[in-house]
Amino acid sequence: MFIDYITLMLINMVAGLFLLADYVYRGLDSSNQRQWIPGFGITGAIALTTGLHMSFTWPVMGSFNIAFGETSVLFGILFVAAAVSLAQGWDLFTIAIYGFFAGAVAIVVGIRIINLNLTKQPLLSGIGFILTGLGGIFAAPTLYWKTNRTWRLIGVAVLIVAALIWALTGYLSYWNHLEGFQKWVPAPMR
Repeated sequence: MFIDYITLMLINMVAGLFLLADYVYRGLDSSNQRQWIPGFGITGAIALTTGLHMSFTWPVMGSFNIAFGETSVLFGILFVAAAVSLAQGWDLFTIAIYGFFAGAVAIVVGIRIINLNLTKQPLLSGIGFILTGLGGIFAAPTLYWKTNRTWRLIGVAVLIVAALIWALTGYLSYWNHLEGFQKWVPAPMR
């Protein structure tokens, strides 16, 4: 049996996407930008740490390490950078540019998951990656059009739907992992 903490990564992403949706809805023009720092920082730290570990050690089978590990690194560093930028009062535009390229990766991964029939629910996972990627693709236009309430509401809806897809996937995975791993024993204890 292998080490599998994709569940943690998924629920962390759910939290991050809900925080980002809240930021797009209430925070872009808020005078109190600092209130999102802890949430973005926590999300970024977990995503970056687990993503780097997965990318370097390949603890799960096959290409899932690429799909979940590498995209988690991109997701994580974006949230860490956003937290630092908000703390320092820096502009978020360069982070949004990076988000465009990270979002493009997520869209490619989503399409390829559907194409290769990866995961237990490839269509759902693929759509989750694609919608999450759209959040990155449209980050810069959202900053530019931050006074356009309709544009922001569309972005919030996309982020929330992506978060709900990952929540369903993540919580079902926790349910199944607890059963599947209940008799697992670490190698030193065998």
